[in-house]
Amino acid sequence: MSAEPQSSVDLNWLPLGAGGHSVRLNGRIFEAVVARLEKRDRCDLYHSALVVRVAEGEFVIEQAPVRDGNGALRGVVAGGPVGSRWMRSLRIFRYEIRRWRDGVIPDVDEAVESPQRLTDDPALAQRVLDLVPKVPTPVWGRDELQAGEMWNSNSVISWLIARSGLGVEAVHPPAGGRAPGWRAGLVVARRHGTFPDCARVAQLAATRAARSASRP
Repeated sequence: MSAEPQSSVDLNWLPLGAGGHSVRLNGRIFEAVVARLEKRDRCDLYHSALVVRVAEGEFVIEQAPVRDGNGALRGVVAGGPVGSRWMRSLRIFRYEIRRWRDGVIPDVDEAVESPQRLTDDPALAQRVLDLVPKVPTPVWGRDELQAGEMWNSNSVISWLIARSGLGVEAVHPPAGGRAPGWRAGLVVARRHGTFPDCARVAQLAATRAARSASRP
């Protein structure tokens, strides 16, 4: 058996509302309405999350509702309002973006066709981590950034994948599924210009590693 790579980025697809009947039911109603308007068959809806491994440890990257005031314990690095900026003073109308060391993905056992390995490159894995605090934080469920689709948790993940220089074109939800918000993240990421030169990123990472190794 081969050893687990020291650095990697894995994508997980979780059925929308996994473990929660209310969210799942609302998601089905939403998809039924959208499918009818677009005159197509209904699809299964998915929420995405990343697991990033680097020399420092393993991190879970995910957008989720604010659980309590102890965000630092979950590696929260950013957040934003849900539905409307007018209600952001209430915790239930805020989301958080986690870069959670040794964190967990709730209901990961229900993930479908997951995990999907995106890279074993140490430089790219580190870049994903470095970008998390820079993720845009518009109102969840709205199209404030005029990307043609509402912004949500899938937008966060697709933005990170695209901005880090990973091959986002080959990433798709499980067969018969759809990830609302995914396209919004890609559209906004492309506005930032050319994706990073991966060779340059790797070179910088190698330089940092060499310096660290030379220290007493």
